[in-house]
Amino acid sequence: MSRIPLGNNVIPPMPVALVGALVDGTPNFMTVGWLTRVNYQPPMLAVALNKQHHTPKGIVENGTFSACFPNVAMEQITDYCGVVSGRKADKSGLFDLFYGETETAPMIADCPLNIECKLVQTVELPTNNLYIGEIVAGYSEERFMTNGKPDFKKIDPLLLTMPDNTYWSFGDKVGKAWKDGVTLKKEKE
Repeated sequence: MSRIPLGNNVIPPMPVALVGALVDGTPNFMTVGWLTRVNYQPPMLAVALNKQHHTPKGIVENGTFSACFPNVAMEQITDYCGVVSGRKADKSGLFDLFYGETETAPMIADCPLNIECKLVQTVELPTNNLYIGEIVAGYSEERFMTNGKPDFKKIDPLLLTMPDNTYWSFGDKVGKAWKDGVTLKKEKE
């Protein structure tokens, strides 16, 4: 079976988030797919943002940001926040907002999962900066939980694939991490 070259702009599905920051005192949100957890203790989240965007100014200004995870029903407004700059449009009125412990990282009440971060490091890359934030707190609602934990089937997060730039919905559970491989490990020992 021969392998087909795909180029260098291909990546598996990524969660979509609306990254929030106060920019010149106004809540602003931009749509991102380039974010991931990067540290266990303390828990940290990293988000890559193009240097030309408006939101990074607020992240640096306040030393905080949020990652608000929309569900599939929020696809259109989420995409809007990615195609309209906060320099040209005030996006703060699009959502019901709330603030947590930092008091400077705006979060979206309509999003089933919100993560509040304190900026700990900025890594400069050629076109983007990687903002690494310590997770201060996470927020959800009982309707998105099962047995006291976030239930991602109920959350129904929006996912993004590249290079086709397509939004997707979450799939079915297929196994348990750090458990299902134990059987194979035992067989191989």
